[in-house]
Amino acid sequence: MHKILIQLDTDPHPSVFDRVVAIDAGVDQLFSYGGIKPEQVRDLIHGAIFTRGPKDLKNTAVFIGGSDVAAGEQLLAEARKHLLPQFRLSVSLMLDSNGANTTAAAAVRAAGRHLDLAQTKALVLGGTGPVGQRVVQLLARAGSHVRVSSRQIERAAAVCERIRRVVPEARLEPVAAADTVSAAADRHLILSAGAAGVVLFPASARASASNLKVLIDLNAVPPLGIEGIEVSDKAKERDGVVCYGAIGVGETKMKVHKEAIRRLFESNDRVLDVAEIYQIASELP
Repeated sequence: MHKILIQLDTDPHPSVFDRVVAIDAGVDQLFSYGGIKPEQVRDLIHGAIFTRGPKDLKNTAVFIGGSDVAAGEQLLAEARKHLLPQFRLSVSLMLDSNGANTTAAAAVRAAGRHLDLAQTKALVLGGTGPVGQRVVQLLARAGSHVRVSSRQIERAAAVCERIRRVVPEARLEPVAAADTVSAAADRHLILSAGAAGVVLFPASARASASNLKVLIDLNAVPPLGIEGIEVSDKAKERDGVVCYGAIGVGETKMKVHKEAIRRLFESNDRVLDVAEIYQIASELP
């Protein structure tokens, strides 16, 4: 029986990137729909769950993407409402709008190769963006103390409160981007997930971070968010600090993305959001 992936994209044109990855991950048939709104989800989900018997529904799955992460989250919530697990009429679901979940999972996985995350003090620059928020959430789940940086400290504080609702034990501290030097002083990990082409951590700030062990920059557009890192760095040691650039993290992101799609077809009841996708990342060699 063919493995069918139903791609629900919030953008007018379904992502070519996500379509290519789906095929490379072994999907036999890809049904792609663009410009999807929450009110359209019910009929699409019903079309997925009523066409195959319960024992065969593991061969159908749904991938939710697009550039708007909040819109993707709405589609995921709507999709879950219209499954009928009490009758075994469900399909597995995956959310990766804007690549935020797989990118964050890959970045935190990279950090965890060099640090005990439960003992780590981290600073996430651009921590209020879609990728940054997921990085903060994953680090908080792992037990890290995380400073969340934003140009507007009120936005950073709002993100901290939002994540505490998901991770009650989270140890989070909002900081203003203007205070980056002092915020970095005792950090073991600094990760930049800010807007493209903006330097968030200049080389001159390194002197204040005497405990620094790992630097990760998720921006591939020059100038990079962390000065002194190369975009292709992958566990590259620079001045005693392990460095990752966007391409260095991207290799793991691609592995995670493909593996997550493969696992959608292992059962018909999986929901792969950021925590579940990170679990997959942590199991990769």
